[in-house]
Amino acid sequence: MNTIFLNTATNLVVNRCFALKLYTGSCWASSVHPKTSMSFEAEKQKFLSMPLEEKQKFYKSEITTVNQIPTWLEYWTKNKDNIAITTLEKVEKVDDKLANKICIWQGDITTLAIDAIVNAANSSLLGGGGVDGAIHRTAGPNLKRECATLGGCRVGEAKITGGYKLPAKYVIHTVGPQGEKPDNLRECYENSLTLTKENGLRTIAFPCISTGIYGYPQRPAAKVAISTVKKFLLQNEDSIDRVIFCLFLKTDKDIYEELLQKYFGID
Repeated sequence: MNTIFLNTATNLVVNRCFALKLYTGSCWASSVHPKTSMSFEAEKQKFLSMPLEEKQKFYKSEITTVNQIPTWLEYWTKNKDNIAITTLEKVEKVDDKLANKICIWQGDITTLAIDAIVNAANSSLLGGGGVDGAIHRTAGPNLKRECATLGGCRVGEAKITGGYKLPAKYVIHTVGPQGEKPDNLRECYENSLTLTKENGLRTIAFPCISTGIYGYPQRPAAKVAISTVKKFLLQNEDSIDRVIFCLFLKTDKDIYEELLQKYFGID
């Protein structure tokens, strides 16, 4: 039988890696070399300063700017005859200014040319399936290199990176809860919006966090998303110009059309 002996220094490395793994779910972050940081930082700054017209050469799909997406006020005015009128009680009316800060858009979040898109990430931040994988593939390998320096992300927390080859300038990564845990989901939206404000960003798009393989029911998740965003905008009226709910499924679109009538009611 072969026996492996570890010296003190090796034991220390193993123990530190194990401790980090308990916290982040991965010991990748502990092995990031300083040169890795230097390599992604240069690319990050290059893309942040690159005009959108020049970045377009990286995209196979057509990009969408914020000005191409109607606000909730515009959307409602145009489509109200075709939208199922909500039967929810206690409709909360809002003024035109607030109604113009919200959008619903059915499309690919990786094609949005805005300040920040939100990634429904896993705790390692190193990429996964669904929207997480799509964002990493479009952004390119430097996104993963930067994420590897962040030490993972806990449920409800949010962290920001460059967008690299994405049309969006930044990616805000947040880890949603598994199952229906409204407090954790609320933190995802609150912390993402707070990062947006702290970094002086004006436009942000959210996917439907946790409603995929994490199993959060669509309608309760939409209620948390819409109510949390509304509360933040009321408390930080002039900090963000536009919040886009990026919806992939028609069922999500139908749910948001109904619930926005309750939380962002228009006369």
